Amino acid sequence: MAKTVFAVAASHAPGLIGMLDQAPAESQAMVSSAYGSIAKQIRDTELDVIIMVANDHMANNRIREYPDFVVGMAPEHRGPAEFFKDWLGCGEYRVPGRPDVAEALFNGLNRRGTRVTATRENLNFDDNVSVPVVKTEIEASGVPIIPILQNVTVPPIPDQYACYEIGRQLADVIENDLPDDLRVGLFATGGLSHEPGGVRDFWIDEDFDRWFLGLLGNGDHEKVLAEVTLERLDEAGISGTGELLSWILVMGAIGERYCDVLGYTAWDQWRCGIGAVSWDMTTTQVAR
Repeated sequence: MAKTVFAVAASHAPGLIGMLDQAPAESQAMVSSAYGSIAKQIRDTELDVIIMVANDHMANNRIREYPDFVVGMAPEHRGPAEFFKDWLGCGEYRVPGRPDVAEALFNGLNRRGTRVTATRENLNFDDNVSVPVVKTEIEASGVPIIPILQNVTVPPIPDQYACYEIGRQLADVIENDLPDDLRVGLFATGGLSHEPGGVRDFWIDEDFDRWFLGLLGNGDHEKVLAEVTLERLDEAGISGTGELLSWILVMGAIGERYCDVLGYTAWDQWRCGIGAVSWDMTTTQVAR
């Protein structure tokens, strides 16, 4: 029986790499501390694979044929995509994949009723996967990743309840379909509030961000599902804040756990509220 032993979520934005040294000192410190904490957990937890749930910025599919979830089954994941290199401001990386585990995820989720597509080709990664890979030095760790790219842009998209249920299905696949004794990490990436390319491009809804992180810190998943609606996400930034649905998917996969908020900052030049959390996978469910 495989076991989930690591679960985190963190924001991504191109400027976290290319513009980090231009940010205010306190913002730099928060990003370095939060991502540094996640990197240490990756080093210390002896992971066999990380399933990375991220949004797709319309870089891999045509808008009229847009799947809700794409599993990356390549034996090696390379990035960033050519069109994104200058904007992101980082060198190339190569991270091993686990095609056998990716195939089991693909088949297992489809058998459980979640329509998932997959590709054995290298996906186009922008900041969605590149930022967490670079900031946590996953390449140096040698831990394989399996990217699951999620549609949070082209309607109709799975709402918070659907994403949470898919997370529950993912947990069942991990427990029953993956190789015995496999140590699995879950990494959700995206958000917080932002509206890329919209009329509020440089606006960050700090009140929403702190409210959302507070909900996670309290550990009440029913409250999260009742209040973090698609409409509320759009109020905090259309087509950007919805990336937090990846966080909710991972929440569904782990159940109610103690959640440590690793930090939050809002610098308008990043065009996104930046935060991170880590769930305690060593204890039982939260007692409320």
